[in-house]
Amino acid sequence: MSGTPVNPHPAGTAPAVDGTHPRDEAPATGPVHGTWEPRPAGRWEDAFLSGNGRHGALVFGDSNDNRVIVTHHTLVRPAGDERYRRPPRLAAALPALQDRLLAGDLTAAETFTDGRPLHWVRSFHPAFQTRLRAATAPDGPYRRSVDFTTGEVTAVHGERTSRVFVSRADDVIVQRVTAPHLTLGLSLDPRLPGAPHGLGVGEGAVLTADGALLGLRVRYPGSDLAYTGVALAVVEGGTTRLAPPGARIEGATALTLLTRVRRHTGELDLVAEGRALRELLDGRSYDDLLARHTAGHRTAYTRVTLDLAADPAERALPGSELLSRPRSTALLERLFAAGRYHLLSASGMFPPRLTGLWTGDWDTAWAGAFTNDANLNLQTASAAAGALPEVTEAHAALVHGQLADWRDNARAVFGTRGAVAPAHTDGESGHAYHFSREYPLHLWTAGADWLLKPLVDHDETHGTRDPRTAAALAEAARFYEDFLTRTDADGHLVIVPSYSPENRPANGSWGALNAAMDLSAARHALRTAAAYHPGPDADRWRALADRLPPHRINADGALAEWAWPGLTDSYDHRHLSHLYGVWPLDEINPYDTPALAEAAHRALELRGAENDSAHGHLHHALIAARLRDAGRVAHALDQVLGGDFFHASLMSAHYPRRDVYNADAAHTLPAVLIEMLVQSTPGRLVLLPALPDRLGEGELRGVRTRFGARIDLTWSRTGTTAVVRPSRTTRVELRTPSGTGHLDLTAGEDRVLDLGTR
Repeated sequence: MSGTPVNPHPAGTAPAVDGTHPRDEAPATGPVHGTWEPRPAGRWEDAFLSGNGRHGALVFGDSNDNRVIVTHHTLVRPAGDERYRRPPRLAAALPALQDRLLAGDLTAAETFTDGRPLHWVRSFHPAFQTRLRAATAPDGPYRRSVDFTTGEVTAVHGERTSRVFVSRADDVIVQRVTAPHLTLGLSLDPRLPGAPHGLGVGEGAVLTADGALLGLRVRYPGSDLAYTGVALAVVEGGTTRLAPPGARIEGATALTLLTRVRRHTGELDLVAEGRALRELLDGRSYDDLLARHTAGHRTAYTRVTLDLAADPAERALPGSELLSRPRSTALLERLFAAGRYHLLSASGMFPPRLTGLWTGDWDTAWAGAFTNDANLNLQTASAAAGALPEVTEAHAALVHGQLADWRDNARAVFGTRGAVAPAHTDGESGHAYHFSREYPLHLWTAGADWLLKPLVDHDETHGTRDPRTAAALAEAARFYEDFLTRTDADGHLVIVPSYSPENRPANGSWGALNAAMDLSAARHALRTAAAYHPGPDADRWRALADRLPPHRINADGALAEWAWPGLTDSYDHRHLSHLYGVWPLDEINPYDTPALAEAAHRALELRGAENDSAHGHLHHALIAARLRDAGRVAHALDQVLGGDFFHASLMSAHYPRRDVYNADAAHTLPAVLIEMLVQSTPGRLVLLPALPDRLGEGELRGVRTRFGARIDLTWSRTGTTAVVRPSRTTRVELRTPSGTGHLDLTAGEDRVLDLGTR
């Protein structure tokens, strides 16, 4: 092992930055940081995506009817009956429920409700589409592409070029179209699939000195809420005239279009919005605006890269053709890159929804919500190791913005202090009001710890302790102080009621006792809160954690989903909540708790895939990677890559055969690829724990660890090298295929590890 400084980009090894724009189709010499198609998108699901964490754009790339669907994280439909947007007041009935469950009434929780029907959170929806309808079709070859390093979507058809990006610097959608003798109609079109009847639509346009300003106001039925789209068109050459509801441009050479959407009550000042857009263009060209955006976007995106030494000819293929080769390493490279790009682009004001930041249909599956009991954390799983603190900040914004509502949940449902997170949220409310008999999500007490874990990982990675995270952890601990009052015959505390999302015991109902996830979450929340708050509180919280019961191993030798004696497992289910102690926690691992790790592995072996949901397969892969099972990681990846889960946009679906647009697979896959190569805790580094055999060589650069180091890992059949670049002085345990040892690190001194052959 050596402390010799290492060139971060040795000659000939720097990855290609832009594989999306070559006109000659030359094979890429490195991983392709983009994707392309030889035809426009025929479906909105195949539209290329751009976003800045607030605004989103779905770009079809059709030069005859150039459409861009505009989205925004704030766009959720008003709910119906507001009475049901509060948590149920059930605390007075809690002791009786606990008595019944402890006495053996396994269906008692089915009546623990205020009688309300299932009430969904507010549904995410698109705003409108900008339309540029050309009078004539251009001649010549066609290509549309998206550059992940810049977020720019380009469509070239003969002499006509369209370029679109969503600015992270200026929070605006920017589009530029160039062509000789450009003639087209410009409008903002609210007519999208599933749009409800009764929308109050107002459209208008005014001419400006060099183009036009368009406005579109849409008011929701029976509500004072509305949203307004504003688009400023700046035309070069030719003429512009009004053509209600938009404008018509004739004989121009270029059009620059700036678009924003605002959700509001009352009326929006369209003139002021137009003035703000005009100010962005004062002295700035399209390329100037792109450069302002790219400065932040490229920096974030390129921090981590993955090179799997793929076939250069396959790297040059369009995405749709590459998707037909599910065992291609070029496909894995591109999906890793696309997943990073889409995750970053969807994260800002909020983290990604079930659909990221994008949808082209008002009838968004599962309301396009933030689904907290699995999906959100899976989608953001690569944020810390993948060096995307922008994603973690977006996650933190959602959590801290709703903490007051979490307190309401604890008081109303459980009669306690502290905080209980909801399983679903629309981004506006953190109240737990989405539940039913089959989905008693209001009973889920592990949510606060589950949602705070990524923030703790961020703190460990950066060597800091965010006071906001510390305060939220204390809220979680206070909840357990008040809630954990019942004990079993051995004096252990009992979590009652307890819920394992979204499963039930084979011999009981959904509301049960001592779900494994709840036990792991309670222990972790209490001990982590104690670490952040040394003193009397810490002593009390640690003592409480020590009184929780151990996990149970069932008759099959598997870690039981419910530690309460007599509850039997239901194995065929998409969720793997009971293995929370393996991933993302470090409670159960092959090094410190080998017997529990073996039982967890047996539980993983017995777990079915139920309905083949993408999140289930990739959750399985993350757990398998922690348990060093490369075969199961490979199988889970094969199920997703071979199941036709990805659209031509490289955004994914929830089910096989591209059924139901959903970001779970797209955003989670990078985390799986990182976890099979590099894992870390504050005191341990694990290299190549679960590398599938078919990935014989490659390079992962820039991955971060929870002990404050950056790792560049290169592996092949003949040898493996890791370069560790620490920012903190520490000593960690090192686990590799070659053996176990310790690694002494000094801040600022790189270490080169020669790990030999695998």
